[in-house]
This record gives sequence, C-alpha cells and structure tokens, in this order.
Amino acid sequence: MQMTVPSWREVRGDSVLLEDESVLVLNKPPGISVMGERRGTDVVQLAAEAGEELFPAHRVDKVTSGVVLFAKDVATHGGLTRQFNKRTVDKAYLVVTRTAGLPERGTIDLPLSVGRKNRVRIAAAREAIRSDEAEGRWWVEEGDLLDVRNYPSITRFLTLWSDGEHSLLVARPVTGRRHQIRVHLAWIGHPILGDPLFDKAAAAAGLRTHLHAWQLGFDASWRDGSRVDAVADPDEDFWQPLAGALSIDAVERLLGEGAKLLRAA
Repeated sequence: MQMTVPSWREVRGDSVLLEDESVLVLNKPPGISVMGERRGTDVVQLAAEAGEELFPAHRVDKVTSGVVLFAKDVATHGGLTRQFNKRTVDKAYLVVTRTAGLPERGTIDLPLSVGRKNRVRIAAAREAIRSDEAEGRWWVEEGDLLDVRNYPSITRFLTLWSDGEHSLLVARPVTGRRHQIRVHLAWIGHPILGDPLFDKAAAAAGLRTHLHAWQLGFDASWRDGSRVDAVADPDEDFWQPLAGALSIDAVERLLGEGAKLLRAA
C-alpha cells in the first residue's frame, strides 16, 4: 500500500511551535524523516520544493515525533550545531514501554557500536551488561568491550508512572548518538513500545513508535542570547496504549510533575 506524500503546507500546518526570522521549530509527526530520506521525501525536501530553505540543527529518527529545530540561514545553523556539539542543549523525550520494574531514576552508561547491516548496538555482549538496582545504573567494564570502534553514550531517565504493565519515562540523552535511547532501553530489557528496530510485528502492523521529543532548550544569540525552551506535548495517539489506565487529567498531572523534575535536575 503506497503512502500519500504530505504537502509542506500539511506538515507545517499546525506543527509550528516557534518561528522568527532565524529559526523554525516544528512538532514533527512520526513517519517522516528530517532529511536524507532515500526512499521518499523528508521535511527539508518538502520545504525546498515549496521554496523554503531550512537547515536542521539536529535530527530525530523518522519514527520519532516531537520537537525539531531548524535554522533559516547558514550563520544561525552554525551557532546552533555548536551548542549540540558542546552538549549545552537540554533534551527530554517521553517514552512508553510495555514493561515495568525500572527505578525512579536511572543512568544507562553503555557505549554504542555499529554492527552488521549498519545496525546500532551496544559495544559488548548482552550478558556483559552490569547493573546496580540500588543506584539505577547500567554499564559494562572496559575489558568486556568488543574489539570494535565504540562511542561512549549516556542516557538518564526518570520513571513518571507505571501500572505493572506499561511505564512512562522521561529520557534525557547526555550524548546524541544515532538510535541511542532506543538501543539503550532495549538492551536493558525495556524496549520502546512499537519500535520497529526491536518489534517486527509492530512494524508490520504499522503501529507508531512511542518515542516523542518533548522538550528542547537552547540559547538564541539572535535574541541577545536568551534561553529558548520549546515544548511539544504528544498527541492523543501517543497516549492510546495507556488510555484505559490514565485519564486526560492524569496525563496533564504527570507532564507537570515531569517538567518540575527536569527543572530541578
């Protein structure tokens, strides 16, 4: 079944979170790449075809929804990408898993590598992963690393809610590796609900991946250096697996609690 290619007007539509003379911040829907799509179209290409040139300051996966920051000129783009490289950008993702048992706070300190067919994986055997439940920490000893090029990668998370069957997390990637949150959670036994990297049935059924770029904080030099905090709350589809357990009021309360925890972190 061939998917209908959306127009730039449709993608832009109601997804603009912030726009000025230098940047455009969108709440990207799942299922469309930011750029570099080989088998279809992407946000940058759609914009270009409509006469609008955009320069992505970062990327999120095609299956991921939420905040994406674009510069409108090369100079602004350079300043923004330097912030990402220096890790001065604040990033927070919402995650739903079909698992329970994670601690209130955790740190996944597992280096990544690229395996066969360009697949991202942990740079060690699964059985080499160590954990400390009291500290909420996962890691591998240096001597257990595979003899391949590896990339230090750290993801911190907060557990906002769990009912024994599903869990709602806020994930904060300290590093920004490709597929980092997805691989980290899957390899410690808590894959993201609907993630096609680890759930082929979900991919075949066309289910969405429950990973959402929720908050993004960056400095705006063109605004006298003031801090900009872009927030995109997920749509109803994101919450559908939890609909029987969480009311709209409960979701709003959890997001408010999560925002307070992030500010205090």
